[in-house]
Amino acid sequence: MQENQSAWFKSSYSAQNGDCAEARRRADGGMDLRDSKDTNSPGLTFDGSDWTAFTAAVREGAFETR
Repeated sequence: MQENQSAWFKSSYSAQNGDCAEARRRADGGMDLRDSKDTNSPGLTFDGSDWTAFTAAVREGAFETR
């Protein structure tokens, strides 16, 4: 993941138990995602176009298992 990006943040919908995903915006328009409980583990890195495609797929229900 690139350094010198914006600060990590959690959704305002996150539970208070600490089991959350954290995100930060990248200078290239993409996003970095990580596990808030294990911030040193590898996270996910999306460039701008991949982030747009990923969030569109989430909104369309592409990852629902039910």
